[in-house]
Amino acid sequence: MSEHRVALVTGANRGIGLEIVRQLAEKGIATVLGSRSEDAGMEQARKLSEKGLPTSGVQLDVTDTSSVESAVDRVLAQHGRIDVLVNNAGITDGDTHPSDLDLATAQEVIDTNLMGAWRCTQKVLPTMRSTHYGRIVNVTSSLGSLAEMDSDSEPAYRISKAALHALTRVLAAELAGTGILVNAASPGWTRTAMGGPRAPRDVRTAAETPVWLATLPDGGPTGGFYYDREPHPW
Repeated sequence: MSEHRVALVTGANRGIGLEIVRQLAEKGIATVLGSRSEDAGMEQARKLSEKGLPTSGVQLDVTDTSSVESAVDRVLAQHGRIDVLVNNAGITDGDTHPSDLDLATAQEVIDTNLMGAWRCTQKVLPTMRSTHYGRIVNVTSSLGSLAEMDSDSEPAYRISKAALHALTRVLAAELAGTGILVNAASPGWTRTAMGGPRAPRDVRTAAETPVWLATLPDGGPTGGFYYDREPHPW
């Protein structure tokens, strides 16, 4: 991949998102760290930049259309293009159950995990179409796999990720043959603020598959769901 590629990663001031930024920047990709908290995002981008990595930060709240539009416009003003979008921002409803979950909470989870990715994708597609190149990676979860969905925990999270799988498929179908590849990745249960300290995977391992999908060569797969670089059941 050319060193002139530009990537935008959402929800990237900590955890898996931050590690995705680091790994992409280590490949020479100019990587913009999107964060709802501008201060937190800029601080992390500064730390990576001081290590010689081509990173910068931008305030980005995926639930706010004006924030998404402003962030993408700022990246385009700075870099002139966006080649890679990693939709990593996500939240969970935790230890809840579908029969009594507050639907306002469910709406918040869906708005972040599904609609947030959709907003960001719609905003970056024009620049990707203009260059006939793009890599869109939706960070999802095996908890959203219908083939494996046999628990009632985190219902809003599971449903939002299952819907994100569907968005991945329909976008890939629309964009087939344009040079824009759209895929989903499960990072696995990872030791982060969301995953908790008991999770078996570290962020470096969790980020590897999203980064692989973000740097696929021309003619690479599209419309797939992957875990550790292997196809995962929808």
